[in-house]
Amino acid sequence: MEIGFKLMAERYEAPELVRQAVRAEELGFDFVEISDHYHPWLFDHGHSPFAWSVMAAIAQATERIRIGPGVTCPSMRYHPAIVAQMSATTAVLSGGRHFLGVGSGERLNEHVVGDAWPSVTVRHAMLRESLEIIRALWTGGYHSYEGEYLTLDDARVFDLPETAPEIIVAAGGERAAALAAELGDGLFATEPEPELVEAYTAAGGDGPRYVEVPLAIADDVDTALRNAWEGFRFGLSGWKVMSELPNPINFEAATALTRAEDMRQMASVGPDPQEHLKQVRTFSEAGFDHLVLMNAGADVEDFFAYAEENLLPELRSDT
Repeated sequence: MEIGFKLMAERYEAPELVRQAVRAEELGFDFVEISDHYHPWLFDHGHSPFAWSVMAAIAQATERIRIGPGVTCPSMRYHPAIVAQMSATTAVLSGGRHFLGVGSGERLNEHVVGDAWPSVTVRHAMLRESLEIIRALWTGGYHSYEGEYLTLDDARVFDLPETAPEIIVAAGGERAAALAAELGDGLFATEPEPELVEAYTAAGGDGPRYVEVPLAIADDVDTALRNAWEGFRFGLSGWKVMSELPNPINFEAATALTRAEDMRQMASVGPDPQEHLKQVRTFSEAGFDHLVLMNAGADVEDFFAYAEENLLPELRSDT
């Protein structure tokens, strides 16, 4: 089992994200993953730097920790040829410490280029074509591709790493989990659903299984709930809503009637380490082996101090 830390690009400017990655390496986290957004979820988040520039800076500022997006959509805002090039360059800069997390996209970020927002069936088909293009370009030489949705015209990525990055495919259902098994090297999820892991392995997947684990740490439960609601209530809407809304104002409206108490549905809350360890282990017991700790409310330095003292020693003993 590996333990990672989530870099919330929606909440921090680029230099602070690099600093957090350096700190995560110092504390012994195995990897960091960064959200690749054009817009933040909520107005109060206030940030959304270009994740690929941040990862390049992290690659130069660290020595050991692995780095990847969680996740990039390689079919709309970016063409897969560009993703293949960005990812290959990040792998070279990091000395092979880069993994590529990909998914079918969120309207929040992808609509900005002005294309129509496709159905989930079309988005999955576009993701399949994107992965085929990326895989081809990483073999070296010139390639062309004519798909139903995407085209590649006589393209070559010149700077390739010695070993291609692992491709970790996000899945919210069995169809995407099967795609992760077929064309990816691993699975990425945001909920502790054993059915996703079962669908992935049933389709032949045997790679790493990443999942994000939200933890709301504070000196008391009420403060933890309030902080989690202020920063993470967008997650209460569920993936089918989260993937469809176009702007922060829509997430503000969609969560206007939620309550701080509702955050118990998604995060462990309060000061008790056993509550947070139980939350992490729930995700592990669902079949995930790369657990991404998400700071759902605390000051980031308080979170790091708490994790160093109360969580990381126990979780390392689980591996």
